[in-house]
Amino acid sequence: MSPASGPLVRSVTERGITTLTLDSPHNRNALSTRLVGELREALAAAGRDDRVRAVLLTHTGTTFCAGADLSEPPSASGAAGLVALLRSIVELPKPVVARVTGHVRAGGLGLLGACDIAAAGRGATFAFTEARLGLAPAVISIPLLPRLDRSAAVRYYLTGERFDAKEAARIGLVTIADPEGDAQEALAPVLDGLRRGSPQGLTESKRLVTAEVLRAFDRDGEPLAALSARLFASEEAREGMTAFRERRAPAWAPDTAPDPRGTRSAPGEGTAEPGAGARPGAGAEPVPGAEPGTGAPGASR
Repeated sequence: MSPASGPLVRSVTERGITTLTLDSPHNRNALSTRLVGELREALAAAGRDDRVRAVLLTHTGTTFCAGADLSEPPSASGAAGLVALLRSIVELPKPVVARVTGHVRAGGLGLLGACDIAAAGRGATFAFTEARLGLAPAVISIPLLPRLDRSAAVRYYLTGERFDAKEAARIGLVTIADPEGDAQEALAPVLDGLRRGSPQGLTESKRLVTAEVLRAFDRDGEPLAALSARLFASEEAREGMTAFRERRAPAWAPDTAPDPRGTRSAPGEGTAEPGAGARPGAGAEPVPGAEPGTGAPGASR
């Protein structure tokens, strides 16, 4: 089945839990207009269903979400759409739990930040790669900054380094790290606890813990969407995204270290491409991202 012919978000309800699966592996579950729209509709449907106690958000393929879909032209409506999606997760009257067993970049991290509980399993990696593309994690900061360790947010926002599930749990990005498993077993007691909650009890309890984030959406949603649209339309961002597609260093990247033999590296050699980074304490490693023209190299609104 071609990507255009089937749903990009699949929904199944069983034993009080609606599982929403991002199923757009051809562009690494990038936040296309269509995927964002389908996800909002699926969330709303789960919110109306009296059988549902909680929503489980997961994915197909090796990437949970790569960020913005760069095959679509940047627009103010795209930034506003992401604001609306993230807010719909936060204000859904039912808990939303994420299960990640793949790579998460940029805008995909915003999805995790909006969820109430998140678990990361084997294969999960994370990176805020926006600064390497001439962008900034603008809209996604609304749900993320209240939950992230401040010093870690500063480091990873600015450096774009890659980090793993254990580090994601340490800094507050995810609730549970299961580096040796798929996070399904680790989430079992969480989902069982949610099934035992009353509709009213879950709704009002969630309202208490999300109140401050919703106030931040009221205060910052519009200006951060405007910032995102401005950055995406900038010359610097165009250069950053073009450099990624062409697999070269962007124009602003410094020269690499001098070769000990007295020669200099060719352009782009020895320089991490956008979306590349290193786990704390590890050497540089390439980070899987979209193939040229298929999605996002880790960009967020």
